[in-house]
Amino acid sequence: MSLIKSISGIRGTIGGRAGENLTPLDIVESTAAYGALLQKESSKAKVVIGRDARMSGPWVQELCIHTLRAMGIDIVDCGLSTTPTVEMAVVEHKAQGGIILTASHNPKQWNALKLLNERGEFISAAQGEEMLEIARSSDFSFADVDSIGAFEKDALAIDSHINKILELDLVQTEKIQSKKFKILVDCINSTGGLSIVPLLEKLDCKVTTLNNDLSGDFAHNPEPLPAHLKETLKEAANGHYDLGIVVDPDVDRLAFIHERGEFFGEEYTLVAVADYILERQKGAAVSNLSSSIALQDVCRKHGVDYYSSAVGEVNVVSKMKEVEAIIGGEGNGGVILPALHYGRDALAGVAIFLSYLASTGQSVSQLRSSYKDYYMVKDKMSVAEIDLDKLVQKLKEKYGHQRQDDVDGLKIYFDEGWIHLRKSNTEPIVRIYSESESESEARKLVARIKKDIAELN
Repeated sequence: MSLIKSISGIRGTIGGRAGENLTPLDIVESTAAYGALLQKESSKAKVVIGRDARMSGPWVQELCIHTLRAMGIDIVDCGLSTTPTVEMAVVEHKAQGGIILTASHNPKQWNALKLLNERGEFISAAQGEEMLEIARSSDFSFADVDSIGAFEKDALAIDSHINKILELDLVQTEKIQSKKFKILVDCINSTGGLSIVPLLEKLDCKVTTLNNDLSGDFAHNPEPLPAHLKETLKEAANGHYDLGIVVDPDVDRLAFIHERGEFFGEEYTLVAVADYILERQKGAAVSNLSSSIALQDVCRKHGVDYYSSAVGEVNVVSKMKEVEAIIGGEGNGGVILPALHYGRDALAGVAIFLSYLASTGQSVSQLRSSYKDYYMVKDKMSVAEIDLDKLVQKLKEKYGHQRQDDVDGLKIYFDEGWIHLRKSNTEPIVRIYSESESESEARKLVARIKKDIAELN
């Protein structure tokens, strides 16, 4: 069973039976429920739609478009695009919502509907619950033939996105252009080639690409982690590049490789971007509970406040608005820059990172060495193996003498580091993350909690 219906939308593997895998019936039902949700707020709604390049994308997109048009909802089709581009296009077109068809870092057999509100941000938990109830009750209707929704294409959405990034005061376009950076980009056979590459070309970078077709037949596991990037790291190590860039299929996650072909660390993408911004502007920063404490170090360095949130972009954004943060994101390589929009944006992250390099004259490896090393271990277990609610309560009691945070699952702080376990929003698993100043200590923390799970579950 690989279908997840949640307040975040619908996600699953293609094929199989309706209700078990992601099928046309599931897609139509969820799209219609989302359309009905929007129609409660606006009698004449407009929705912006875009997709990554995964192979199921074209027909999934057609189903979504025609379902919404049949409900009388107007459509703006961005075609092959990125998640942050569609988020910005919602506002640009004064639409009531948006759908991005992508399963992000999941393999090619997965797809999903990411659902946006009128601000180009992910719908709230309350809206998600309402949409699920609409789907359960089939409380939606369709328009008569004279009221079918209009359709238009926006072929310039990515160009508009790039231009808005280059207009940011924080982006030092001329300095970057003067450096003529040589950059390797792994486009993972998706829309990074349509977005990251044109951005770099406008910054006068010399670009070499890997996996730059739009087949959606991903050349490797699309999650930008070192274990999945062996060929990319090998190419980056040949001494021809100042920087390597890796994105996921919908271009909201960002990872760097330094000039010697070593991984910069996806947790340090946000850290470096925040360091550059907080040097120039004072304000709070936010990341989620599963992100590295290296961001807290940067906040202390600049004398600003740090806040944490539950995992998930919508939760990070909510906390950022609450504390008026000027930078935030997630340790998986997600950078959120409110000066542009409230969404993880790899394009914005690239422009800020290059501005940092251009302004200091540092190499990527020199920049990375300026940050303290923390080691994170990311593990997981099947949901079927764990009754998480009962387990969390037992762990809270066992470690009652330790500082804890139960906003999202349970995070326990030890002298040697921290450990966080929580149910995934995107897969039927429980995630177990730990971090310490030593890799062995981080692994010991995971082993310790897994032993506890075996004994207490």
